[in-house]
Amino acid sequence: MKEKFDTLSATCSRETTRLYSTSFSLGILFFNKEVRHPIHAIYGFVRLADEIVDSFHGYPKSAMLAELKEECFMAIERGISINPVINSFQQVVNQFGIEHSLITQFLKSMEMDLVDQSYTPTKYEEYIMGSAQVVGLMCLHVFTNGNQGEFDKLKIPAMKLGSAFQKVNFLRDVSADYQVLNRTYFPDVNLSAFSDENKKAIELNILSELDEALNGIRQLPRSSRKGVYLAYVYYRQLFRKISRVPAEKVMSERIRVSNGHKFWLMFDSLIRYKLNVL
Repeated sequence: MKEKFDTLSATCSRETTRLYSTSFSLGILFFNKEVRHPIHAIYGFVRLADEIVDSFHGYPKSAMLAELKEECFMAIERGISINPVINSFQQVVNQFGIEHSLITQFLKSMEMDLVDQSYTPTKYEEYIMGSAQVVGLMCLHVFTNGNQGEFDKLKIPAMKLGSAFQKVNFLRDVSADYQVLNRTYFPDVNLSAFSDENKKAIELNILSELDEALNGIRQLPRSSRKGVYLAYVYYRQLFRKISRVPAEKVMSERIRVSNGHKFWLMFDSLIRYKLNVL
């Protein structure tokens, strides 16, 4: 029976999320049960594409990403894939009516990572849109469960949240991206001479997006609000840690929030949620 394979597929997506992201895994635990699998499925697919471009060195990345794209859309049309992660994702796309253009735009940003390039402001915004903002919109389709009015109201804050998360990731990983993967995402910034002024300008942009995103989180359905808020709290704390160190340190080590601190933040955010002081 296909139900058994669908269960396996859901399990693969969940375990993929647990393996790659403590923060998102804990946040998803605080979604209502019916929301958890769809978000695991979206994360699993996104991670699959990301691994191809970031980790599969020595393999034909371009061909593999093209194969992933082809298999993804074939699975959506057929309603099944023998790849458990893609099978899980296609179910969510079909169930919640996720626009295919969002998937195409996401994969286009992944393709941009396959070639060395200096990002102009226009290319940077295009990359952020595809790699982060459309993922936020995919999740918003699940959170609003077909309510177009709610989706339209929360669309911009969801995009801001995805953008802020991605830019925090860029700052956290700036050294590895530059020195290992030869990537420079921030436009008009010379990372060989990355300054505190450069870093401050980036942080001011992130802070404004985090503030706008929080207003949207407060308006999310209760089935997802607590989990999204928890992920927001984790990223806000990571952002604070990064903002407190000089640019030189960001270029020499990866700033992170310890798992112990993440659990403390979890309990603190739950108290704030219960007291309605988000």
